[in-house]
Amino acid sequence: MAGHSKWANIQHRKGRQDEKRGKIWTRIIREITVAARSGGADPTANPRLRLAIDKAKAANMPADRVKYNIDKAAGNLEGVTYEEIRYEGYGIGGAAIILDTMTDNRVRTVAEVRHALSKHGGNLGTEGSVAFQFKHCGQLIFAPGTPEEQVMDIALEAGAQDVISDEDGAIEVLTQPADFEAVKLALESAGFKPEVSEVTMRPENTIELSGEDAAKMQKLLDVLEDLDDVQNVFHNAAI
Repeated sequence: MAGHSKWANIQHRKGRQDEKRGKIWTRIIREITVAARSGGADPTANPRLRLAIDKAKAANMPADRVKYNIDKAAGNLEGVTYEEIRYEGYGIGGAAIILDTMTDNRVRTVAEVRHALSKHGGNLGTEGSVAFQFKHCGQLIFAPGTPEEQVMDIALEAGAQDVISDEDGAIEVLTQPADFEAVKLALESAGFKPEVSEVTMRPENTIELSGEDAAKMQKLLDVLEDLDDVQNVFHNAAI
């Protein structure tokens, strides 16, 4: 199946993430904390914790720091208790935005999210207002030049839902969230390392933005991603 070009946006996103490594570590620690508290400290029995540890490794977080935060969370040592809250809203040109947050103060978080959206041309929506435009799925993206037929054969055999060839040659593998780890392991065992591998909210359709609208949307996304309580920002804008 053919798809639109995503490679430039992916490389752009990875570059911006590298600039914000400290903030990324903070978000991963929160995810580890919540995962270990909710599902236990054993990664082999806790898929969410396994994914959080994978993110920590990808972000070059020291193993001892990962272990410390798992032990701290699982032991229920004194510390902050986070709750997870999802917000939905709109950006430039009606682009849909989903924000996943972890917070110890929901009043503060919603105020910061609402302010950031309204100040930069967006607005906060109600629950369910844009979520229907996204698919909760596992996503693995391979660089242009990766052998498509081999990836397709391995991925589908391991339980993938779809394999998409983008315009620029990148290959996107989509899975059910529960099948993500098995598909990823099968592909990595065959020597195919994805540039992106995550369980995500993937937009079903995108809104093309260019020029001034694209710049405004990028500014809005940057502001939202910089909010301390925001873990993930999903959107359907093609910038």
